[in-house]
Amino acid sequence: MSSAELAIDGTTSVAPKIKKNKASRHKKMSPMSYVFLVVVAFASFFPFYWMFVVASSTSDVIAQSPPSVVPGHNFWNEVKAVFEVVPFGRNMLNTLIVCLSVAAAQVFFSSIAGFAFAKLQFRGKKALILFIIGTMMLPSQLGLVPMFLLLSKLNWIDELKALIVPALVTAFGVFWMRQVIDAQIPNELLEAASIDGASIPRIYRSMIVPAILPSAFVLGLFSFLASWNDYLMPLLVLQSPDKFTLQVAISQLNTKAYGMDYNIVMAGSFMATAPLLILFVFVGRRLVTGVMDGAVKG
Repeated sequence: MSSAELAIDGTTSVAPKIKKNKASRHKKMSPMSYVFLVVVAFASFFPFYWMFVVASSTSDVIAQSPPSVVPGHNFWNEVKAVFEVVPFGRNMLNTLIVCLSVAAAQVFFSSIAGFAFAKLQFRGKKALILFIIGTMMLPSQLGLVPMFLLLSKLNWIDELKALIVPALVTAFGVFWMRQVIDAQIPNELLEAASIDGASIPRIYRSMIVPAILPSAFVLGLFSFLASWNDYLMPLLVLQSPDKFTLQVAISQLNTKAYGMDYNIVMAGSFMATAPLLILFVFVGRRLVTGVMDGAVKG
């Protein structure tokens, strides 16, 4: 077929090819792909299901070989026992206070520092960002003893602020926000705003914040999860049962002198894990979107 014929018949000959290409992009998944996804989903969900099975069964059922994979009828008794051993409701509230405070503070301070490192010019900028990145290579456990001594000097032991203040900003948060702002905000846009008379706080509030909201949400969620799952630092600085966070409270659930009381421990672990799964159901899509928006393009 000649080029003239292609030009005349383009609407009839080219369009079907385009439709065919679009259809090829949206091919149905093969049966093996579905099998793989089912296996991965089962492997991910089974530990949570097994916690519920153990929490709802009696000790003699757990000791059976092979163990039963069917939930029992003892779950609410174990839940009641959890609240009798530790003030679980208060511990849940403490954890929420710490996690929400840390997440909000890290988003705020990290975005400000990231904006400064990405778009502002000041002396020692490169050396300082290299130092911050270098601290990410050090194990966090190295700072536990100095941090404990400092908190003791401040008389913050057994206070929730001993968990909140040291985590207000992290090297990872600053580095993440710097990369996001550097990749998503053109320098020409900031220069135009500066020429129009916008101050640095105005530029940050009106231009930077709206652009980084998805990535800031991801950083806040990561910070929330890290604080929720933190065990070592709360164990060091918290002493009163009514000041415990969830992870420390769960470690106090074993009521047996010898061995482990798996029923009550798994009941507490189940109740501490369930809120995170519920949270993921509501924010899972936004999490994926924020991660993709925060990806640095080369």
